[in-house]
Amino acid sequence: MQSIVYFAGIRARSYQENKQNKIQRLFDAAGLREVVHKGDLTAIKIHFGERGNDSYVNPVFVRPIADKVRAQGALPFLTDTNTLYGGSRANAVDHLETAAEHGFGRAVAGAPVIIADGLKSDNFREVQIDKKHFQRVSIAGEVASADSLIVVSHFKAHLPAGFGGAIKNLGMGCATARGKAEQHSAKPVFNAELCLGCQACQENCPNQAITVEKRITAVDYDRCTGCGKCLRVCPSHALDFDWFVEVPPFMERITEYALGAVAGKENRTGFFNFLLNITPDCDCVPWSDAPLVPDIGILASRDPVAIDQASYDLVNRQMGLSNSLLKRNHKPGKDKFLGVWENTIGNIQLDYGAEIGLGNKEYKLIEI
Repeated sequence: MQSIVYFAGIRARSYQENKQNKIQRLFDAAGLREVVHKGDLTAIKIHFGERGNDSYVNPVFVRPIADKVRAQGALPFLTDTNTLYGGSRANAVDHLETAAEHGFGRAVAGAPVIIADGLKSDNFREVQIDKKHFQRVSIAGEVASADSLIVVSHFKAHLPAGFGGAIKNLGMGCATARGKAEQHSAKPVFNAELCLGCQACQENCPNQAITVEKRITAVDYDRCTGCGKCLRVCPSHALDFDWFVEVPPFMERITEYALGAVAGKENRTGFFNFLLNITPDCDCVPWSDAPLVPDIGILASRDPVAIDQASYDLVNRQMGLSNSLLKRNHKPGKDKFLGVWENTIGNIQLDYGAEIGLGNKEYKLIEI
């Protein structure tokens, strides 16, 4: 049986066609009024963006969602979890300041901000899932406690997940730091012959797990969290994952956590994917590179697997942009995510999500 995914393109020639109005129509079309009940404390799961990043979902686009939730008689709040690595969102104080700097809060986005896993990522609930990698998962307390959940995702490429959308926003984004560490068990391997001795990996490692002396690098695997930041900054690709061994189970662990994030909220969860500024990196990096393809539009659904599958397909139908990190697969129909990160296997999260009952890969796309 197909899941329904609703789509609104980016073209507009009147007030009625602006993005804010389209978001409200998508909310109604996707049946999200049935998700949110009167009196609910409704979590709007969003990524506030790392300081220096500007490709996160614009808070102006979150406002129509918060307004729709409030119109149902519910109380919306914007939420995310603290990061495993350092940066500007590693604790709730820094995280709240970054969210405010990026325009998230009652004045612009229409709802207050609550960091879901607490001051130091110690607010959590153990959720029983009984799957291949985890029997129980550590879900941020305020996500688990919320009566209903709207997940708002910036769909983009991602190293090492291939792409990040609703599933990753649920799995990684609703986990505590401990949960993120459980998912990030992949560790980088080092090729000394490729090392330039530039120390970029050492300088950018958030856990001080890498040391460089001339061209010899040591990785302290006890301190390494497997976040992959060293891979992104190494100019000679001297650090890499064992993709065929490490990445498939990593993707499955994310997906199992996504299942835990929605557990107990059957028929109380909705999803928006924004196919705008489709960059090669997660919004966790403190920069925003050029988009890989033109802006496409906005999707809404009640199925996280279907909305990610539709987003994946829509991106791959585009002609890739030459002024981007895209190295190959520019033509329509080619996999843009493999074109930028050649070893990624992003569709594992789609296949495994369908296998464990998170959602349905088969979908019908309806344009509003």
